[in-house]
Amino acid sequence: MPEYLARTVDELVRLRALRDGSATAVIDPLARLTYTELDTGTADLAAALLAAGIGKGTRVGLIMPNGVDWVRIAIAVTRLGAVLVPLSTLLTTPELVTQLRVAAVEHLITVPEFRGHRYRDGLHGVLGLPDDPDAVIRHVELPALRRICSVERIFELSASPEVAEVAAAAAASVSAADPLLIMFTSGSRGAPKGVIHSHGSALGAVESGLRDRCIDRGTRLYLPMPFFWVGGFGGGVLSALLAGATLVTEEIPRPETTLRLLEHERVTLFRGWPDQAVALAHRAETMRVDLSALRPGSLDALLPPEQRARPGARANLFGMTESFGPYCGYRADTDLPESAFGSCGRPFDGMQVRIADPADGTPVPPGTVGEIHLRGPHILRGICGRSREDLLTADGYYRTGDLGSLDKAGFLFYHGRSDDMVKISGATVYPSEVERALRGIAGVRGAFVTDVDRGRGAEVAAAVVHNRTLTTARVRAAARDVLSAFKIPTVWRLLDSDEAVPRGATGKVDIAGLRALLVSEGRAADESPTGSMTGGSA
Repeated sequence: MPEYLARTVDELVRLRALRDGSATAVIDPLARLTYTELDTGTADLAAALLAAGIGKGTRVGLIMPNGVDWVRIAIAVTRLGAVLVPLSTLLTTPELVTQLRVAAVEHLITVPEFRGHRYRDGLHGVLGLPDDPDAVIRHVELPALRRICSVERIFELSASPEVAEVAAAAAASVSAADPLLIMFTSGSRGAPKGVIHSHGSALGAVESGLRDRCIDRGTRLYLPMPFFWVGGFGGGVLSALLAGATLVTEEIPRPETTLRLLEHERVTLFRGWPDQAVALAHRAETMRVDLSALRPGSLDALLPPEQRARPGARANLFGMTESFGPYCGYRADTDLPESAFGSCGRPFDGMQVRIADPADGTPVPPGTVGEIHLRGPHILRGICGRSREDLLTADGYYRTGDLGSLDKAGFLFYHGRSDDMVKISGATVYPSEVERALRGIAGVRGAFVTDVDRGRGAEVAAAVVHNRTLTTARVRAAARDVLSAFKIPTVWRLLDSDEAVPRGATGKVDIAGLRALLVSEGRAADESPTGSMTGGSA
């Protein structure tokens, strides 16, 4: 049976073990699993979960960093027909309580601590949970929650042969229409949303983009995204399963350890953040790391100069949690037609994209900027607490809130968020457009743009991550070559690392925090090569 005909995670895991059983499925610095081991191990774990009270439809939260064990638990949960709720390791206790409530999580599986966050202790402190880890929880703040279980305890569970038979029957009863997971996302200005996807919608979405993302059997894929994001779970875990690839991951990406991992595991495809790739490329030169296994389709900065594309020549794969990852693209190792440079490519099979007038929802002509609407079998099945009528148009399209245009050849160009458009002295500015222009300046590793008001009306403001060679005056001068005068930021902040950029629990930039960073007290030091802020006319 072709991989794309596998309708559920259980079918896919069994099929992969049959076809590629001895191939390595997932690797972290401390462990690795073959596809056979993934199949047998997660079948056993699914039975143990069933014995512990987790069954088809049970909502199971998971908080832990990337690694082989994350994959084992997630696959076991979803094979059984339970609904996986991946939760960010960045969540504060109040944020965690909110997401557990919104998703009606019944069982929470968690590591005790990660990067200073103590998840069970935090819940205990706020809710006064029982000390007995096996006690049934009943609390008015989280009426659905019944148990919190440690990752260590999960792997101590077992099941009788009779329960294992029932678990196998439960897995076989799961259909493509059954819910697979609830994944939280948020806009830069909005509250987190619990997006529901079925087995069929998620697997179909991932499969539709595999070719353009250059993932196939034998690919050794490194992806830095956390698995609690759709980019990590769909773009990494499920992509590897569907393609028969090997996924290489680690808990915390750091330049030195990541580079050694790429070298040791002979990674062939590096997908992720361009800023990270640039930083790794600089470090690789001093560490003398062998990255010769990387092939075209990886991010350009890590490839030899002769394999890099011209600026704008490769598609910016574009998607969202509601579409379960990218819904349009173009082969990552192939140049776009010149007329489509700077585009996101074309919609993948199964996805209908239209551009509509944001005011009345009517379709607009090719080349006209409007709101992107999506329809097809791969879009979300729902959002927690919201009705279908609230989510979709009368003819079944999802209103994304993104602005874009389609050319006559069907290539999609992204123009920013409809709620992020700002007016500067009556002129329209899209922060995403300014960000793209600034990132093309030599020495700039990242750019984050918004509007601020310092009492003189709205101004464009930018936080720029640089390589310690730039000053605000130099960046501003370079910006004049690529931006209209009214789009050039008048408030600047130079940063040595994008870790200084405030982010929410889903990893997206926190716009309120970014504004606070940009207008915080700083000296106007145009010639300072380090973090500074300056205002004034552009």
